[in-house]
Amino acid sequence: MSPKAPTFVELLNAAQRSAIHLEMRDSYVDPDEAPRLSAWRAGHRHNPADRASWWRPWLDLVSEAVARDVVIRRARIVSEPVSEYTQYLHEGTFTNVAAGEQIRWLPRRQASDLALPGNDFWVFDDTVVRFGHFSGEGVYLGDEVTEDPAVAKLCTSAFEAVWSRAIPHDDYRI
Repeated sequence: MSPKAPTFVELLNAAQRSAIHLEMRDSYVDPDEAPRLSAWRAGHRHNPADRASWWRPWLDLVSEAVARDVVIRRARIVSEPVSEYTQYLHEGTFTNVAAGEQIRWLPRRQASDLALPGNDFWVFDDTVVRFGHFSGEGVYLGDEVTEDPAVAKLCTSAFEAVWSRAIPHDDYRI
């Protein structure tokens, strides 16, 4: 029997230098996020002055990691025109940035010549990779963790290729 893979929280808490995340889907179906998405559709927007109302516990986790000098970078490859879900993400991303994440956006048409892994992923300290698996409808199906050096190198290289082309959040217009 193989040992149970560490949880995402355990992986981020163990990170000492970096955590990078590549998102390549135009929508995700998350039951915990459904009420926030519905509220956004109804016109609710985060109040920049009311940090206590922002997405918890995620932003606390990010803030704690950044306070330990872990650099967290997220790149999103998106189709244009963007999906409704991407609009929702974009409008709320200022909260991630305020928590300490660096976020960039890459229009999908600018990624055509990049070799990319088949799944979204996180890489922690350039050594541990956590792939996220989703259904065609965007439902989270689970994850897979590997410490294979070749996989870590592939994912890190792919991320850096995207990052070098991507547009910083504050400059990306939808």
